[in-house]
Amino acid sequence: MTAGPLESGGRDPGLQPERTRLAWRRTTLAATVVAVLAGKSALREGPSATAIVVCVLCCGLWLGFLAVAHRRIRTLSEGVPPTAFTPRHASTAALCTIALALCAVALVL
Repeated sequence: MTAGPLESGGRDPGLQPERTRLAWRRTTLAATVVAVLAGKSALREGPSATAIVVCVLCCGLWLGFLAVAHRRIRTLSEGVPPTAFTPRHASTAALCTIALALCAVALVL
């Protein structure tokens, strides 16, 4: 009897990459909704300098997260076992998400 992929130290070639790719797409959609609502909230009472700066910052953070997510989605869609997510890309995605949340909090307050 031969050893399976998990027993020989390899990765499980199952549907995990597809589930991860779909999770990245859902997260990107959620970040898009947050950025749009932040922009709407910032410009609701008319454009002010602070509102425009926060809106531009939210859009920039969203674009940064979108770039990281799109790169990961593309890697997961290649069909070969995906490479590990680098710490640089992981920290960029996390920082963009946290900063976008902080901008949303600043707009609400």
